[in-house]
Amino acid sequence: MTYLPKPKFHHPGLAKNRLGYTHRDYEGKISTLCAGCGHDSITAAIIEACFELSIEPHRVAKISGIGCSSKTPDYFLGNSHGFNSVHGRMPSVLTGANLANRDLIYLGVSGDGDSASIGVGQFVHAIRRGVNMVYIVENNGVYGLTKGQFSATADRGSRSKKGVVNADSAIDMVAMALQLGASFVARSFSGDKKQLVPIIKAAIEHQGAAFIDVISPCVAFNNHAGSTKSYDYVRDHNEAVNRLDFIAGRDAIEVDYAPGAVQTVEQHDGTTLVLRKVNADYDVHDRVAAMTFLQQHTAKGQVVTGVLYIDSEPEDLHKHLNTIDVPLNALSEKDLCPGSAVLDKINASFR
Repeated sequence: MTYLPKPKFHHPGLAKNRLGYTHRDYEGKISTLCAGCGHDSITAAIIEACFELSIEPHRVAKISGIGCSSKTPDYFLGNSHGFNSVHGRMPSVLTGANLANRDLIYLGVSGDGDSASIGVGQFVHAIRRGVNMVYIVENNGVYGLTKGQFSATADRGSRSKKGVVNADSAIDMVAMALQLGASFVARSFSGDKKQLVPIIKAAIEHQGAAFIDVISPCVAFNNHAGSTKSYDYVRDHNEAVNRLDFIAGRDAIEVDYAPGAVQTVEQHDGTTLVLRKVNADYDVHDRVAAMTFLQQHTAKGQVVTGVLYIDSEPEDLHKHLNTIDVPLNALSEKDLCPGSAVLDKINASFR
């Protein structure tokens, strides 16, 4: 995390939304991520989405785990609620908060290491329970904070800078979200703001478990040929008492391509990422067709982006549990305690 505040000066000419807020009102602290990191582009997209939706920042609860991705909530919506949990445990913390106060907008921000490895069980249960949230995975295929080891989403056959081949099959979190019953599933690319911002807006407006997988290249560990989501490694034989690294600033990768088109994106290291945007006539309401479509294009080496599935009649966790409309944290002791006679009856039913 960073503790460097941004200047609070607002240019009088800044555009305002219908609440009178500017983009600056949705910003956070200064990012400490590498220059050109795709995660910062996702942060910018979240800020833009909330600005365009005219969301009051205090209505948002942003929750994260551990990793480069989990640092990013510090960089947006500085006036919102926030909780940085432990590694892989963001979904359970978010679930508990959602049960306590259903009136907030929940943004769960995680990474491929945080959600596809140590937290994969928590990811599975939060999705299948239908927690009303926007679950964003900033997916770069590496452990960026621990010098770029393959994560569980790294493609099988990809190579590290040392030439090590990843022999493990990749976990496709979009395919998992579809199978688990997420009522909104999408994938995008951090450099495609025109696509990502509307997806985030749609996910926020959706009432149910919304999952967005965002391919977000790591500029520090994606600097070699042979990997689709590459990583670098700690220098061998470094015996200095202090370890200092310098990562040169790079421009963020941006793309703009039409629905149905295939776009090859050249990354900073010279490797390429092949993206395919879904057709304009794609049926987003067919879960089985979405899973088939995803697998067909994965077999071609294409990363499908766009909104892949939406349930037109979603149900969230509160619906499943038949909770009352009043947030549970607003109930008094009188509301919560039914009296000794009722409690005795409940206890007797378990004997």
